[in-house]
Amino acid sequence: MVGQAFGLYTHQRNNRIRSGFLIAGLFLLVYITSYGLILMGYGYGGVMRGRSVSGETWRLFWSWFPFITIAAGAWVFIGFKINVGLISSVTGAQGVTREANPKLYRMLENLCISRGLPMPKLAIIENEALNAFASGVNEKQFTVTVTTGLLGALNDAEVEAVLAHELTHIRNGDVRLMVIAVVIAGVISFVGEMIFRNFGRVRISSDNDKKGSGVAILIGIVVIAIAWLLAVLIRLSLSRSREYLADAGAVELTKNPDAMISALLKIAGRADIEGVPSGVMDMCFENDPDDFADLFSTHPSITKRVQALVETAGGRMPAMPPHPPKMSERQALPTMVEESSTRGPWARPGGSASP
Repeated sequence: MVGQAFGLYTHQRNNRIRSGFLIAGLFLLVYITSYGLILMGYGYGGVMRGRSVSGETWRLFWSWFPFITIAAGAWVFIGFKINVGLISSVTGAQGVTREANPKLYRMLENLCISRGLPMPKLAIIENEALNAFASGVNEKQFTVTVTTGLLGALNDAEVEAVLAHELTHIRNGDVRLMVIAVVIAGVISFVGEMIFRNFGRVRISSDNDKKGSGVAILIGIVVIAIAWLLAVLIRLSLSRSREYLADAGAVELTKNPDAMISALLKIAGRADIEGVPSGVMDMCFENDPDDFADLFSTHPSITKRVQALVETAGGRMPAMPPHPPKMSERQALPTMVEESSTRGPWARPGGSASP
């Protein structure tokens, strides 16, 4: 218990530190992007003969520095204020009251009561995907959202495990951290996308009194590309240990590791919500990895999460997975079943583990 408490509080403290660095990172990336935009502007529009493009860029950048800072601060403030509404608008999530879905509401309420946590809001997305996520940056905003596909495919114990997982993300401070990351990635990605979409439509100034610079344009594009890449790296730098800790927290709340394992296996390969931005998918219970598999994934693989629950929480592998997993998962599951049958004090005849 001491080790668990230390791990939880250390994770919460590290999340607060990461949040501060991410906000500082947003300002840094905005400054880098702004410099690149000014450099490109001078390259396209040209500067008066006898003047340096780089010198004029720095002069204008520093003159605009206070306004850029205010704009970045306003973006963070607005992002904190409207993040739940913005996420709801891009996902189509609709709020749920106790009267509209008393069973789901009661599940989440009971979990909150068991740990003395404030009750977050509930929302549902009409989508066949099996997924859920938490959003918000404070107690007034915290919202747990689930898909209709998840509610239809999972039994009550499995739905409760997913709700407990998302509630743990709120409890651990992961949700606030991910919202900040979405704010950072969103603004930089938007600017970068607009620049590269319209790159071929702008012509370099042909004014004889001005000089355009293809080199300045190239450098500006490189600077913006670097900012774009850094935004992606910041998002990917968030430790994937948050998912393991949320799984463990869910087991602590429900006392049912088997339900979490069963939910993970049902959700595997069916979590992708079409049309939802990647930043929001990063916040979800599961984010199916792309063709580059685990390397650039924001979530550990289902196999690793299930294995962690078997090894550390006494979870038991079902005799037959409730949903056929993807090929990579299918190859790993038999090995996990065999290992669980010989692992420590939880071993049971037939290859399942006992709590």
